[in-house]
Amino acid sequence: MSEPSLPELEAERERLYAQLSEVGDFRRGSVSENYRKCGKPNCSCAQPGHPGHGPRFLWTRTVRGQKTRGRQLAASEVEKVRGELAAYREFASLAERIVEVNEAICEARPPAAREAPSAPEGEKRGSATRSPGRRPRR
Repeated sequence: MSEPSLPELEAERERLYAQLSEVGDFRRGSVSENYRKCGKPNCSCAQPGHPGHGPRFLWTRTVRGQKTRGRQLAASEVEKVRGELAAYREFASLAERIVEVNEAICEARPPAAREAPSAPEGEKRGSATRSPGRRPRR
């Protein structure tokens, strides 16, 4: 099987962008279902084989630079949040596919099209002076 052409790759990228725009609301994390025993000796949850009180649903996610965060969900929120988590998985999958197609486009594009534009004549690119306050390495 041959490699896709540059126009085919660009059309695939546009198709993926269109799919990405239709993902809708999403959020990261997961939902867990928990049962707890209250610790009261006369409660039915203290009986052997009883799963405990619940279910209680907890949405957890990791926030960059912070610890894991969680929030208890009302029973009416659970399906909505699970749908948003599924939409996030779709978003992440599409984003990864877009990266793969973009890398293929970069490889397929001719070298002349990849070069950075040169500076107009008479202008230098970059800085010829050091930043104030910086000392040369010894």
